[in-house]
Amino acid sequence: MTVSKSNKYMSSVKVGPKGQIVIPKEVRDMFSIQTGDTLILLADSQKGIAIERAEVFNKIADMILSGKAKEIDPESSEEASLTFAREIKKINDSKEEANDRNSDNRSH
Repeated sequence: MTVSKSNKYMSSVKVGPKGQIVIPKEVRDMFSIQTGDTLILLADSQKGIAIERAEVFNKIADMILSGKAKEIDPESSEEASLTFAREIKKINDSKEEANDRNSDNRSH
């Protein structure tokens, strides 16, 4: 069953044999998710799963690393926020390295 109203969407998705899910087209359109975009998956055994574009978390990480951690998440410790920001930067750096390798391979 799919319920779609203005800026909200709900649907079920099935996990395929390789553990993959398909993000419904309506959601991809809603969030401007394109083929090749990098998404970050956050999982917490108590709170659930969240998926967001890497660029969004990269901006949050930049703000945390510039000293604005308490503005973003007042309930988290400074250390937890910095750890989160560093991990996001690692993901972003590895994505950029992969993109660089791919463009090097195309130009040869």
